[in-house]
Amino acid sequence: MISSGQAFGPDQLLDLVLLDIPQCLEKLKGVVMELRDGAYPLLNAIIPTADYAEAFTDADYAILVGGFPRRKGMVRADLIKKNEPIFRSAGEAINKYAKKTIKTLVVANPANTNALLCATAAPSIPKENFCALTRLDFNRANAQVAVKLGVTADRIRNIIIWGNHSKSQVPDISQATVVRDDKEQSVVEALGAEYAEFLPAFRTRVQYRGKEVIDARGFSSAMSAANAAVNCVRDWHFGTRPGQTVAMAVYSDGSYGIEKGIFYSFPVTIKDGRWTVVQGVPSASHPQVRELMEASMKELITEAQTVGLYKGTAKL
Repeated sequence: MISSGQAFGPDQLLDLVLLDIPQCLEKLKGVVMELRDGAYPLLNAIIPTADYAEAFTDADYAILVGGFPRRKGMVRADLIKKNEPIFRSAGEAINKYAKKTIKTLVVANPANTNALLCATAAPSIPKENFCALTRLDFNRANAQVAVKLGVTADRIRNIIIWGNHSKSQVPDISQATVVRDDKEQSVVEALGAEYAEFLPAFRTRVQYRGKEVIDARGFSSAMSAANAAVNCVRDWHFGTRPGQTVAMAVYSDGSYGIEKGIFYSFPVTIKDGRWTVVQGVPSASHPQVRELMEASMKELITEAQTVGLYKGTAKL
């Protein structure tokens, strides 16, 4: 998708660097072959490597997909600790070799805390230049609403994902709209009497969609996760459309009373490569939504404590 221009446009030449662990370099040769055989006109260079210096030197963007996978019997804290050295090392390499303007998207789970590890290990790079992938949750939520209302996914706008990329996330359709016959309508109004019944089932479906995919195909999300990563980078690069918001898990500045210093998903707009958290969303003050938002925040604080990165004062 990147090679065909879906992230940076149809005219941007690319040097695509593929970083993997040394024991996977032979398999990586096959990926390079397939990219070459795709005859993508935007690919200026394809560079397979296991060397951090070669991978990150003068990099403009980094998409960190690889992490230690969750194994049977592992709890979330185990997964966090397994991924800690991976993402600290990536952050250190970004700090040492990459451009100071690099933008880094963390895909590998637990994405929010992996992003925190990476950003903390790269003190010379602005924290706003890191984000974790909640665009997948945003897309999943979008699709569920689109199916319910019988429209294509591009007709649904401004869904919100609050919090962690985990089952504690809070999918929020209170501000979402649907466009039909060139008219924009609130999703809540479009659902009408079905809204109260739809909402809890919708939230659960989005929160557990990753598990549902694993149960169905035996592996975690691949195509949809790749698509979401490209969507996120594209909007980060080109900006969001006027009047539309997207979900990004970004370094909290205290907006909505969310503890500073964790990566938390907010509704954002993007312009000139900079994201801005949308303020004043009414649902964030609703008691039920607020309770869920704070539960996700507490989960992220606990994760940050697990790797020794929480510096706040919140009592859990």
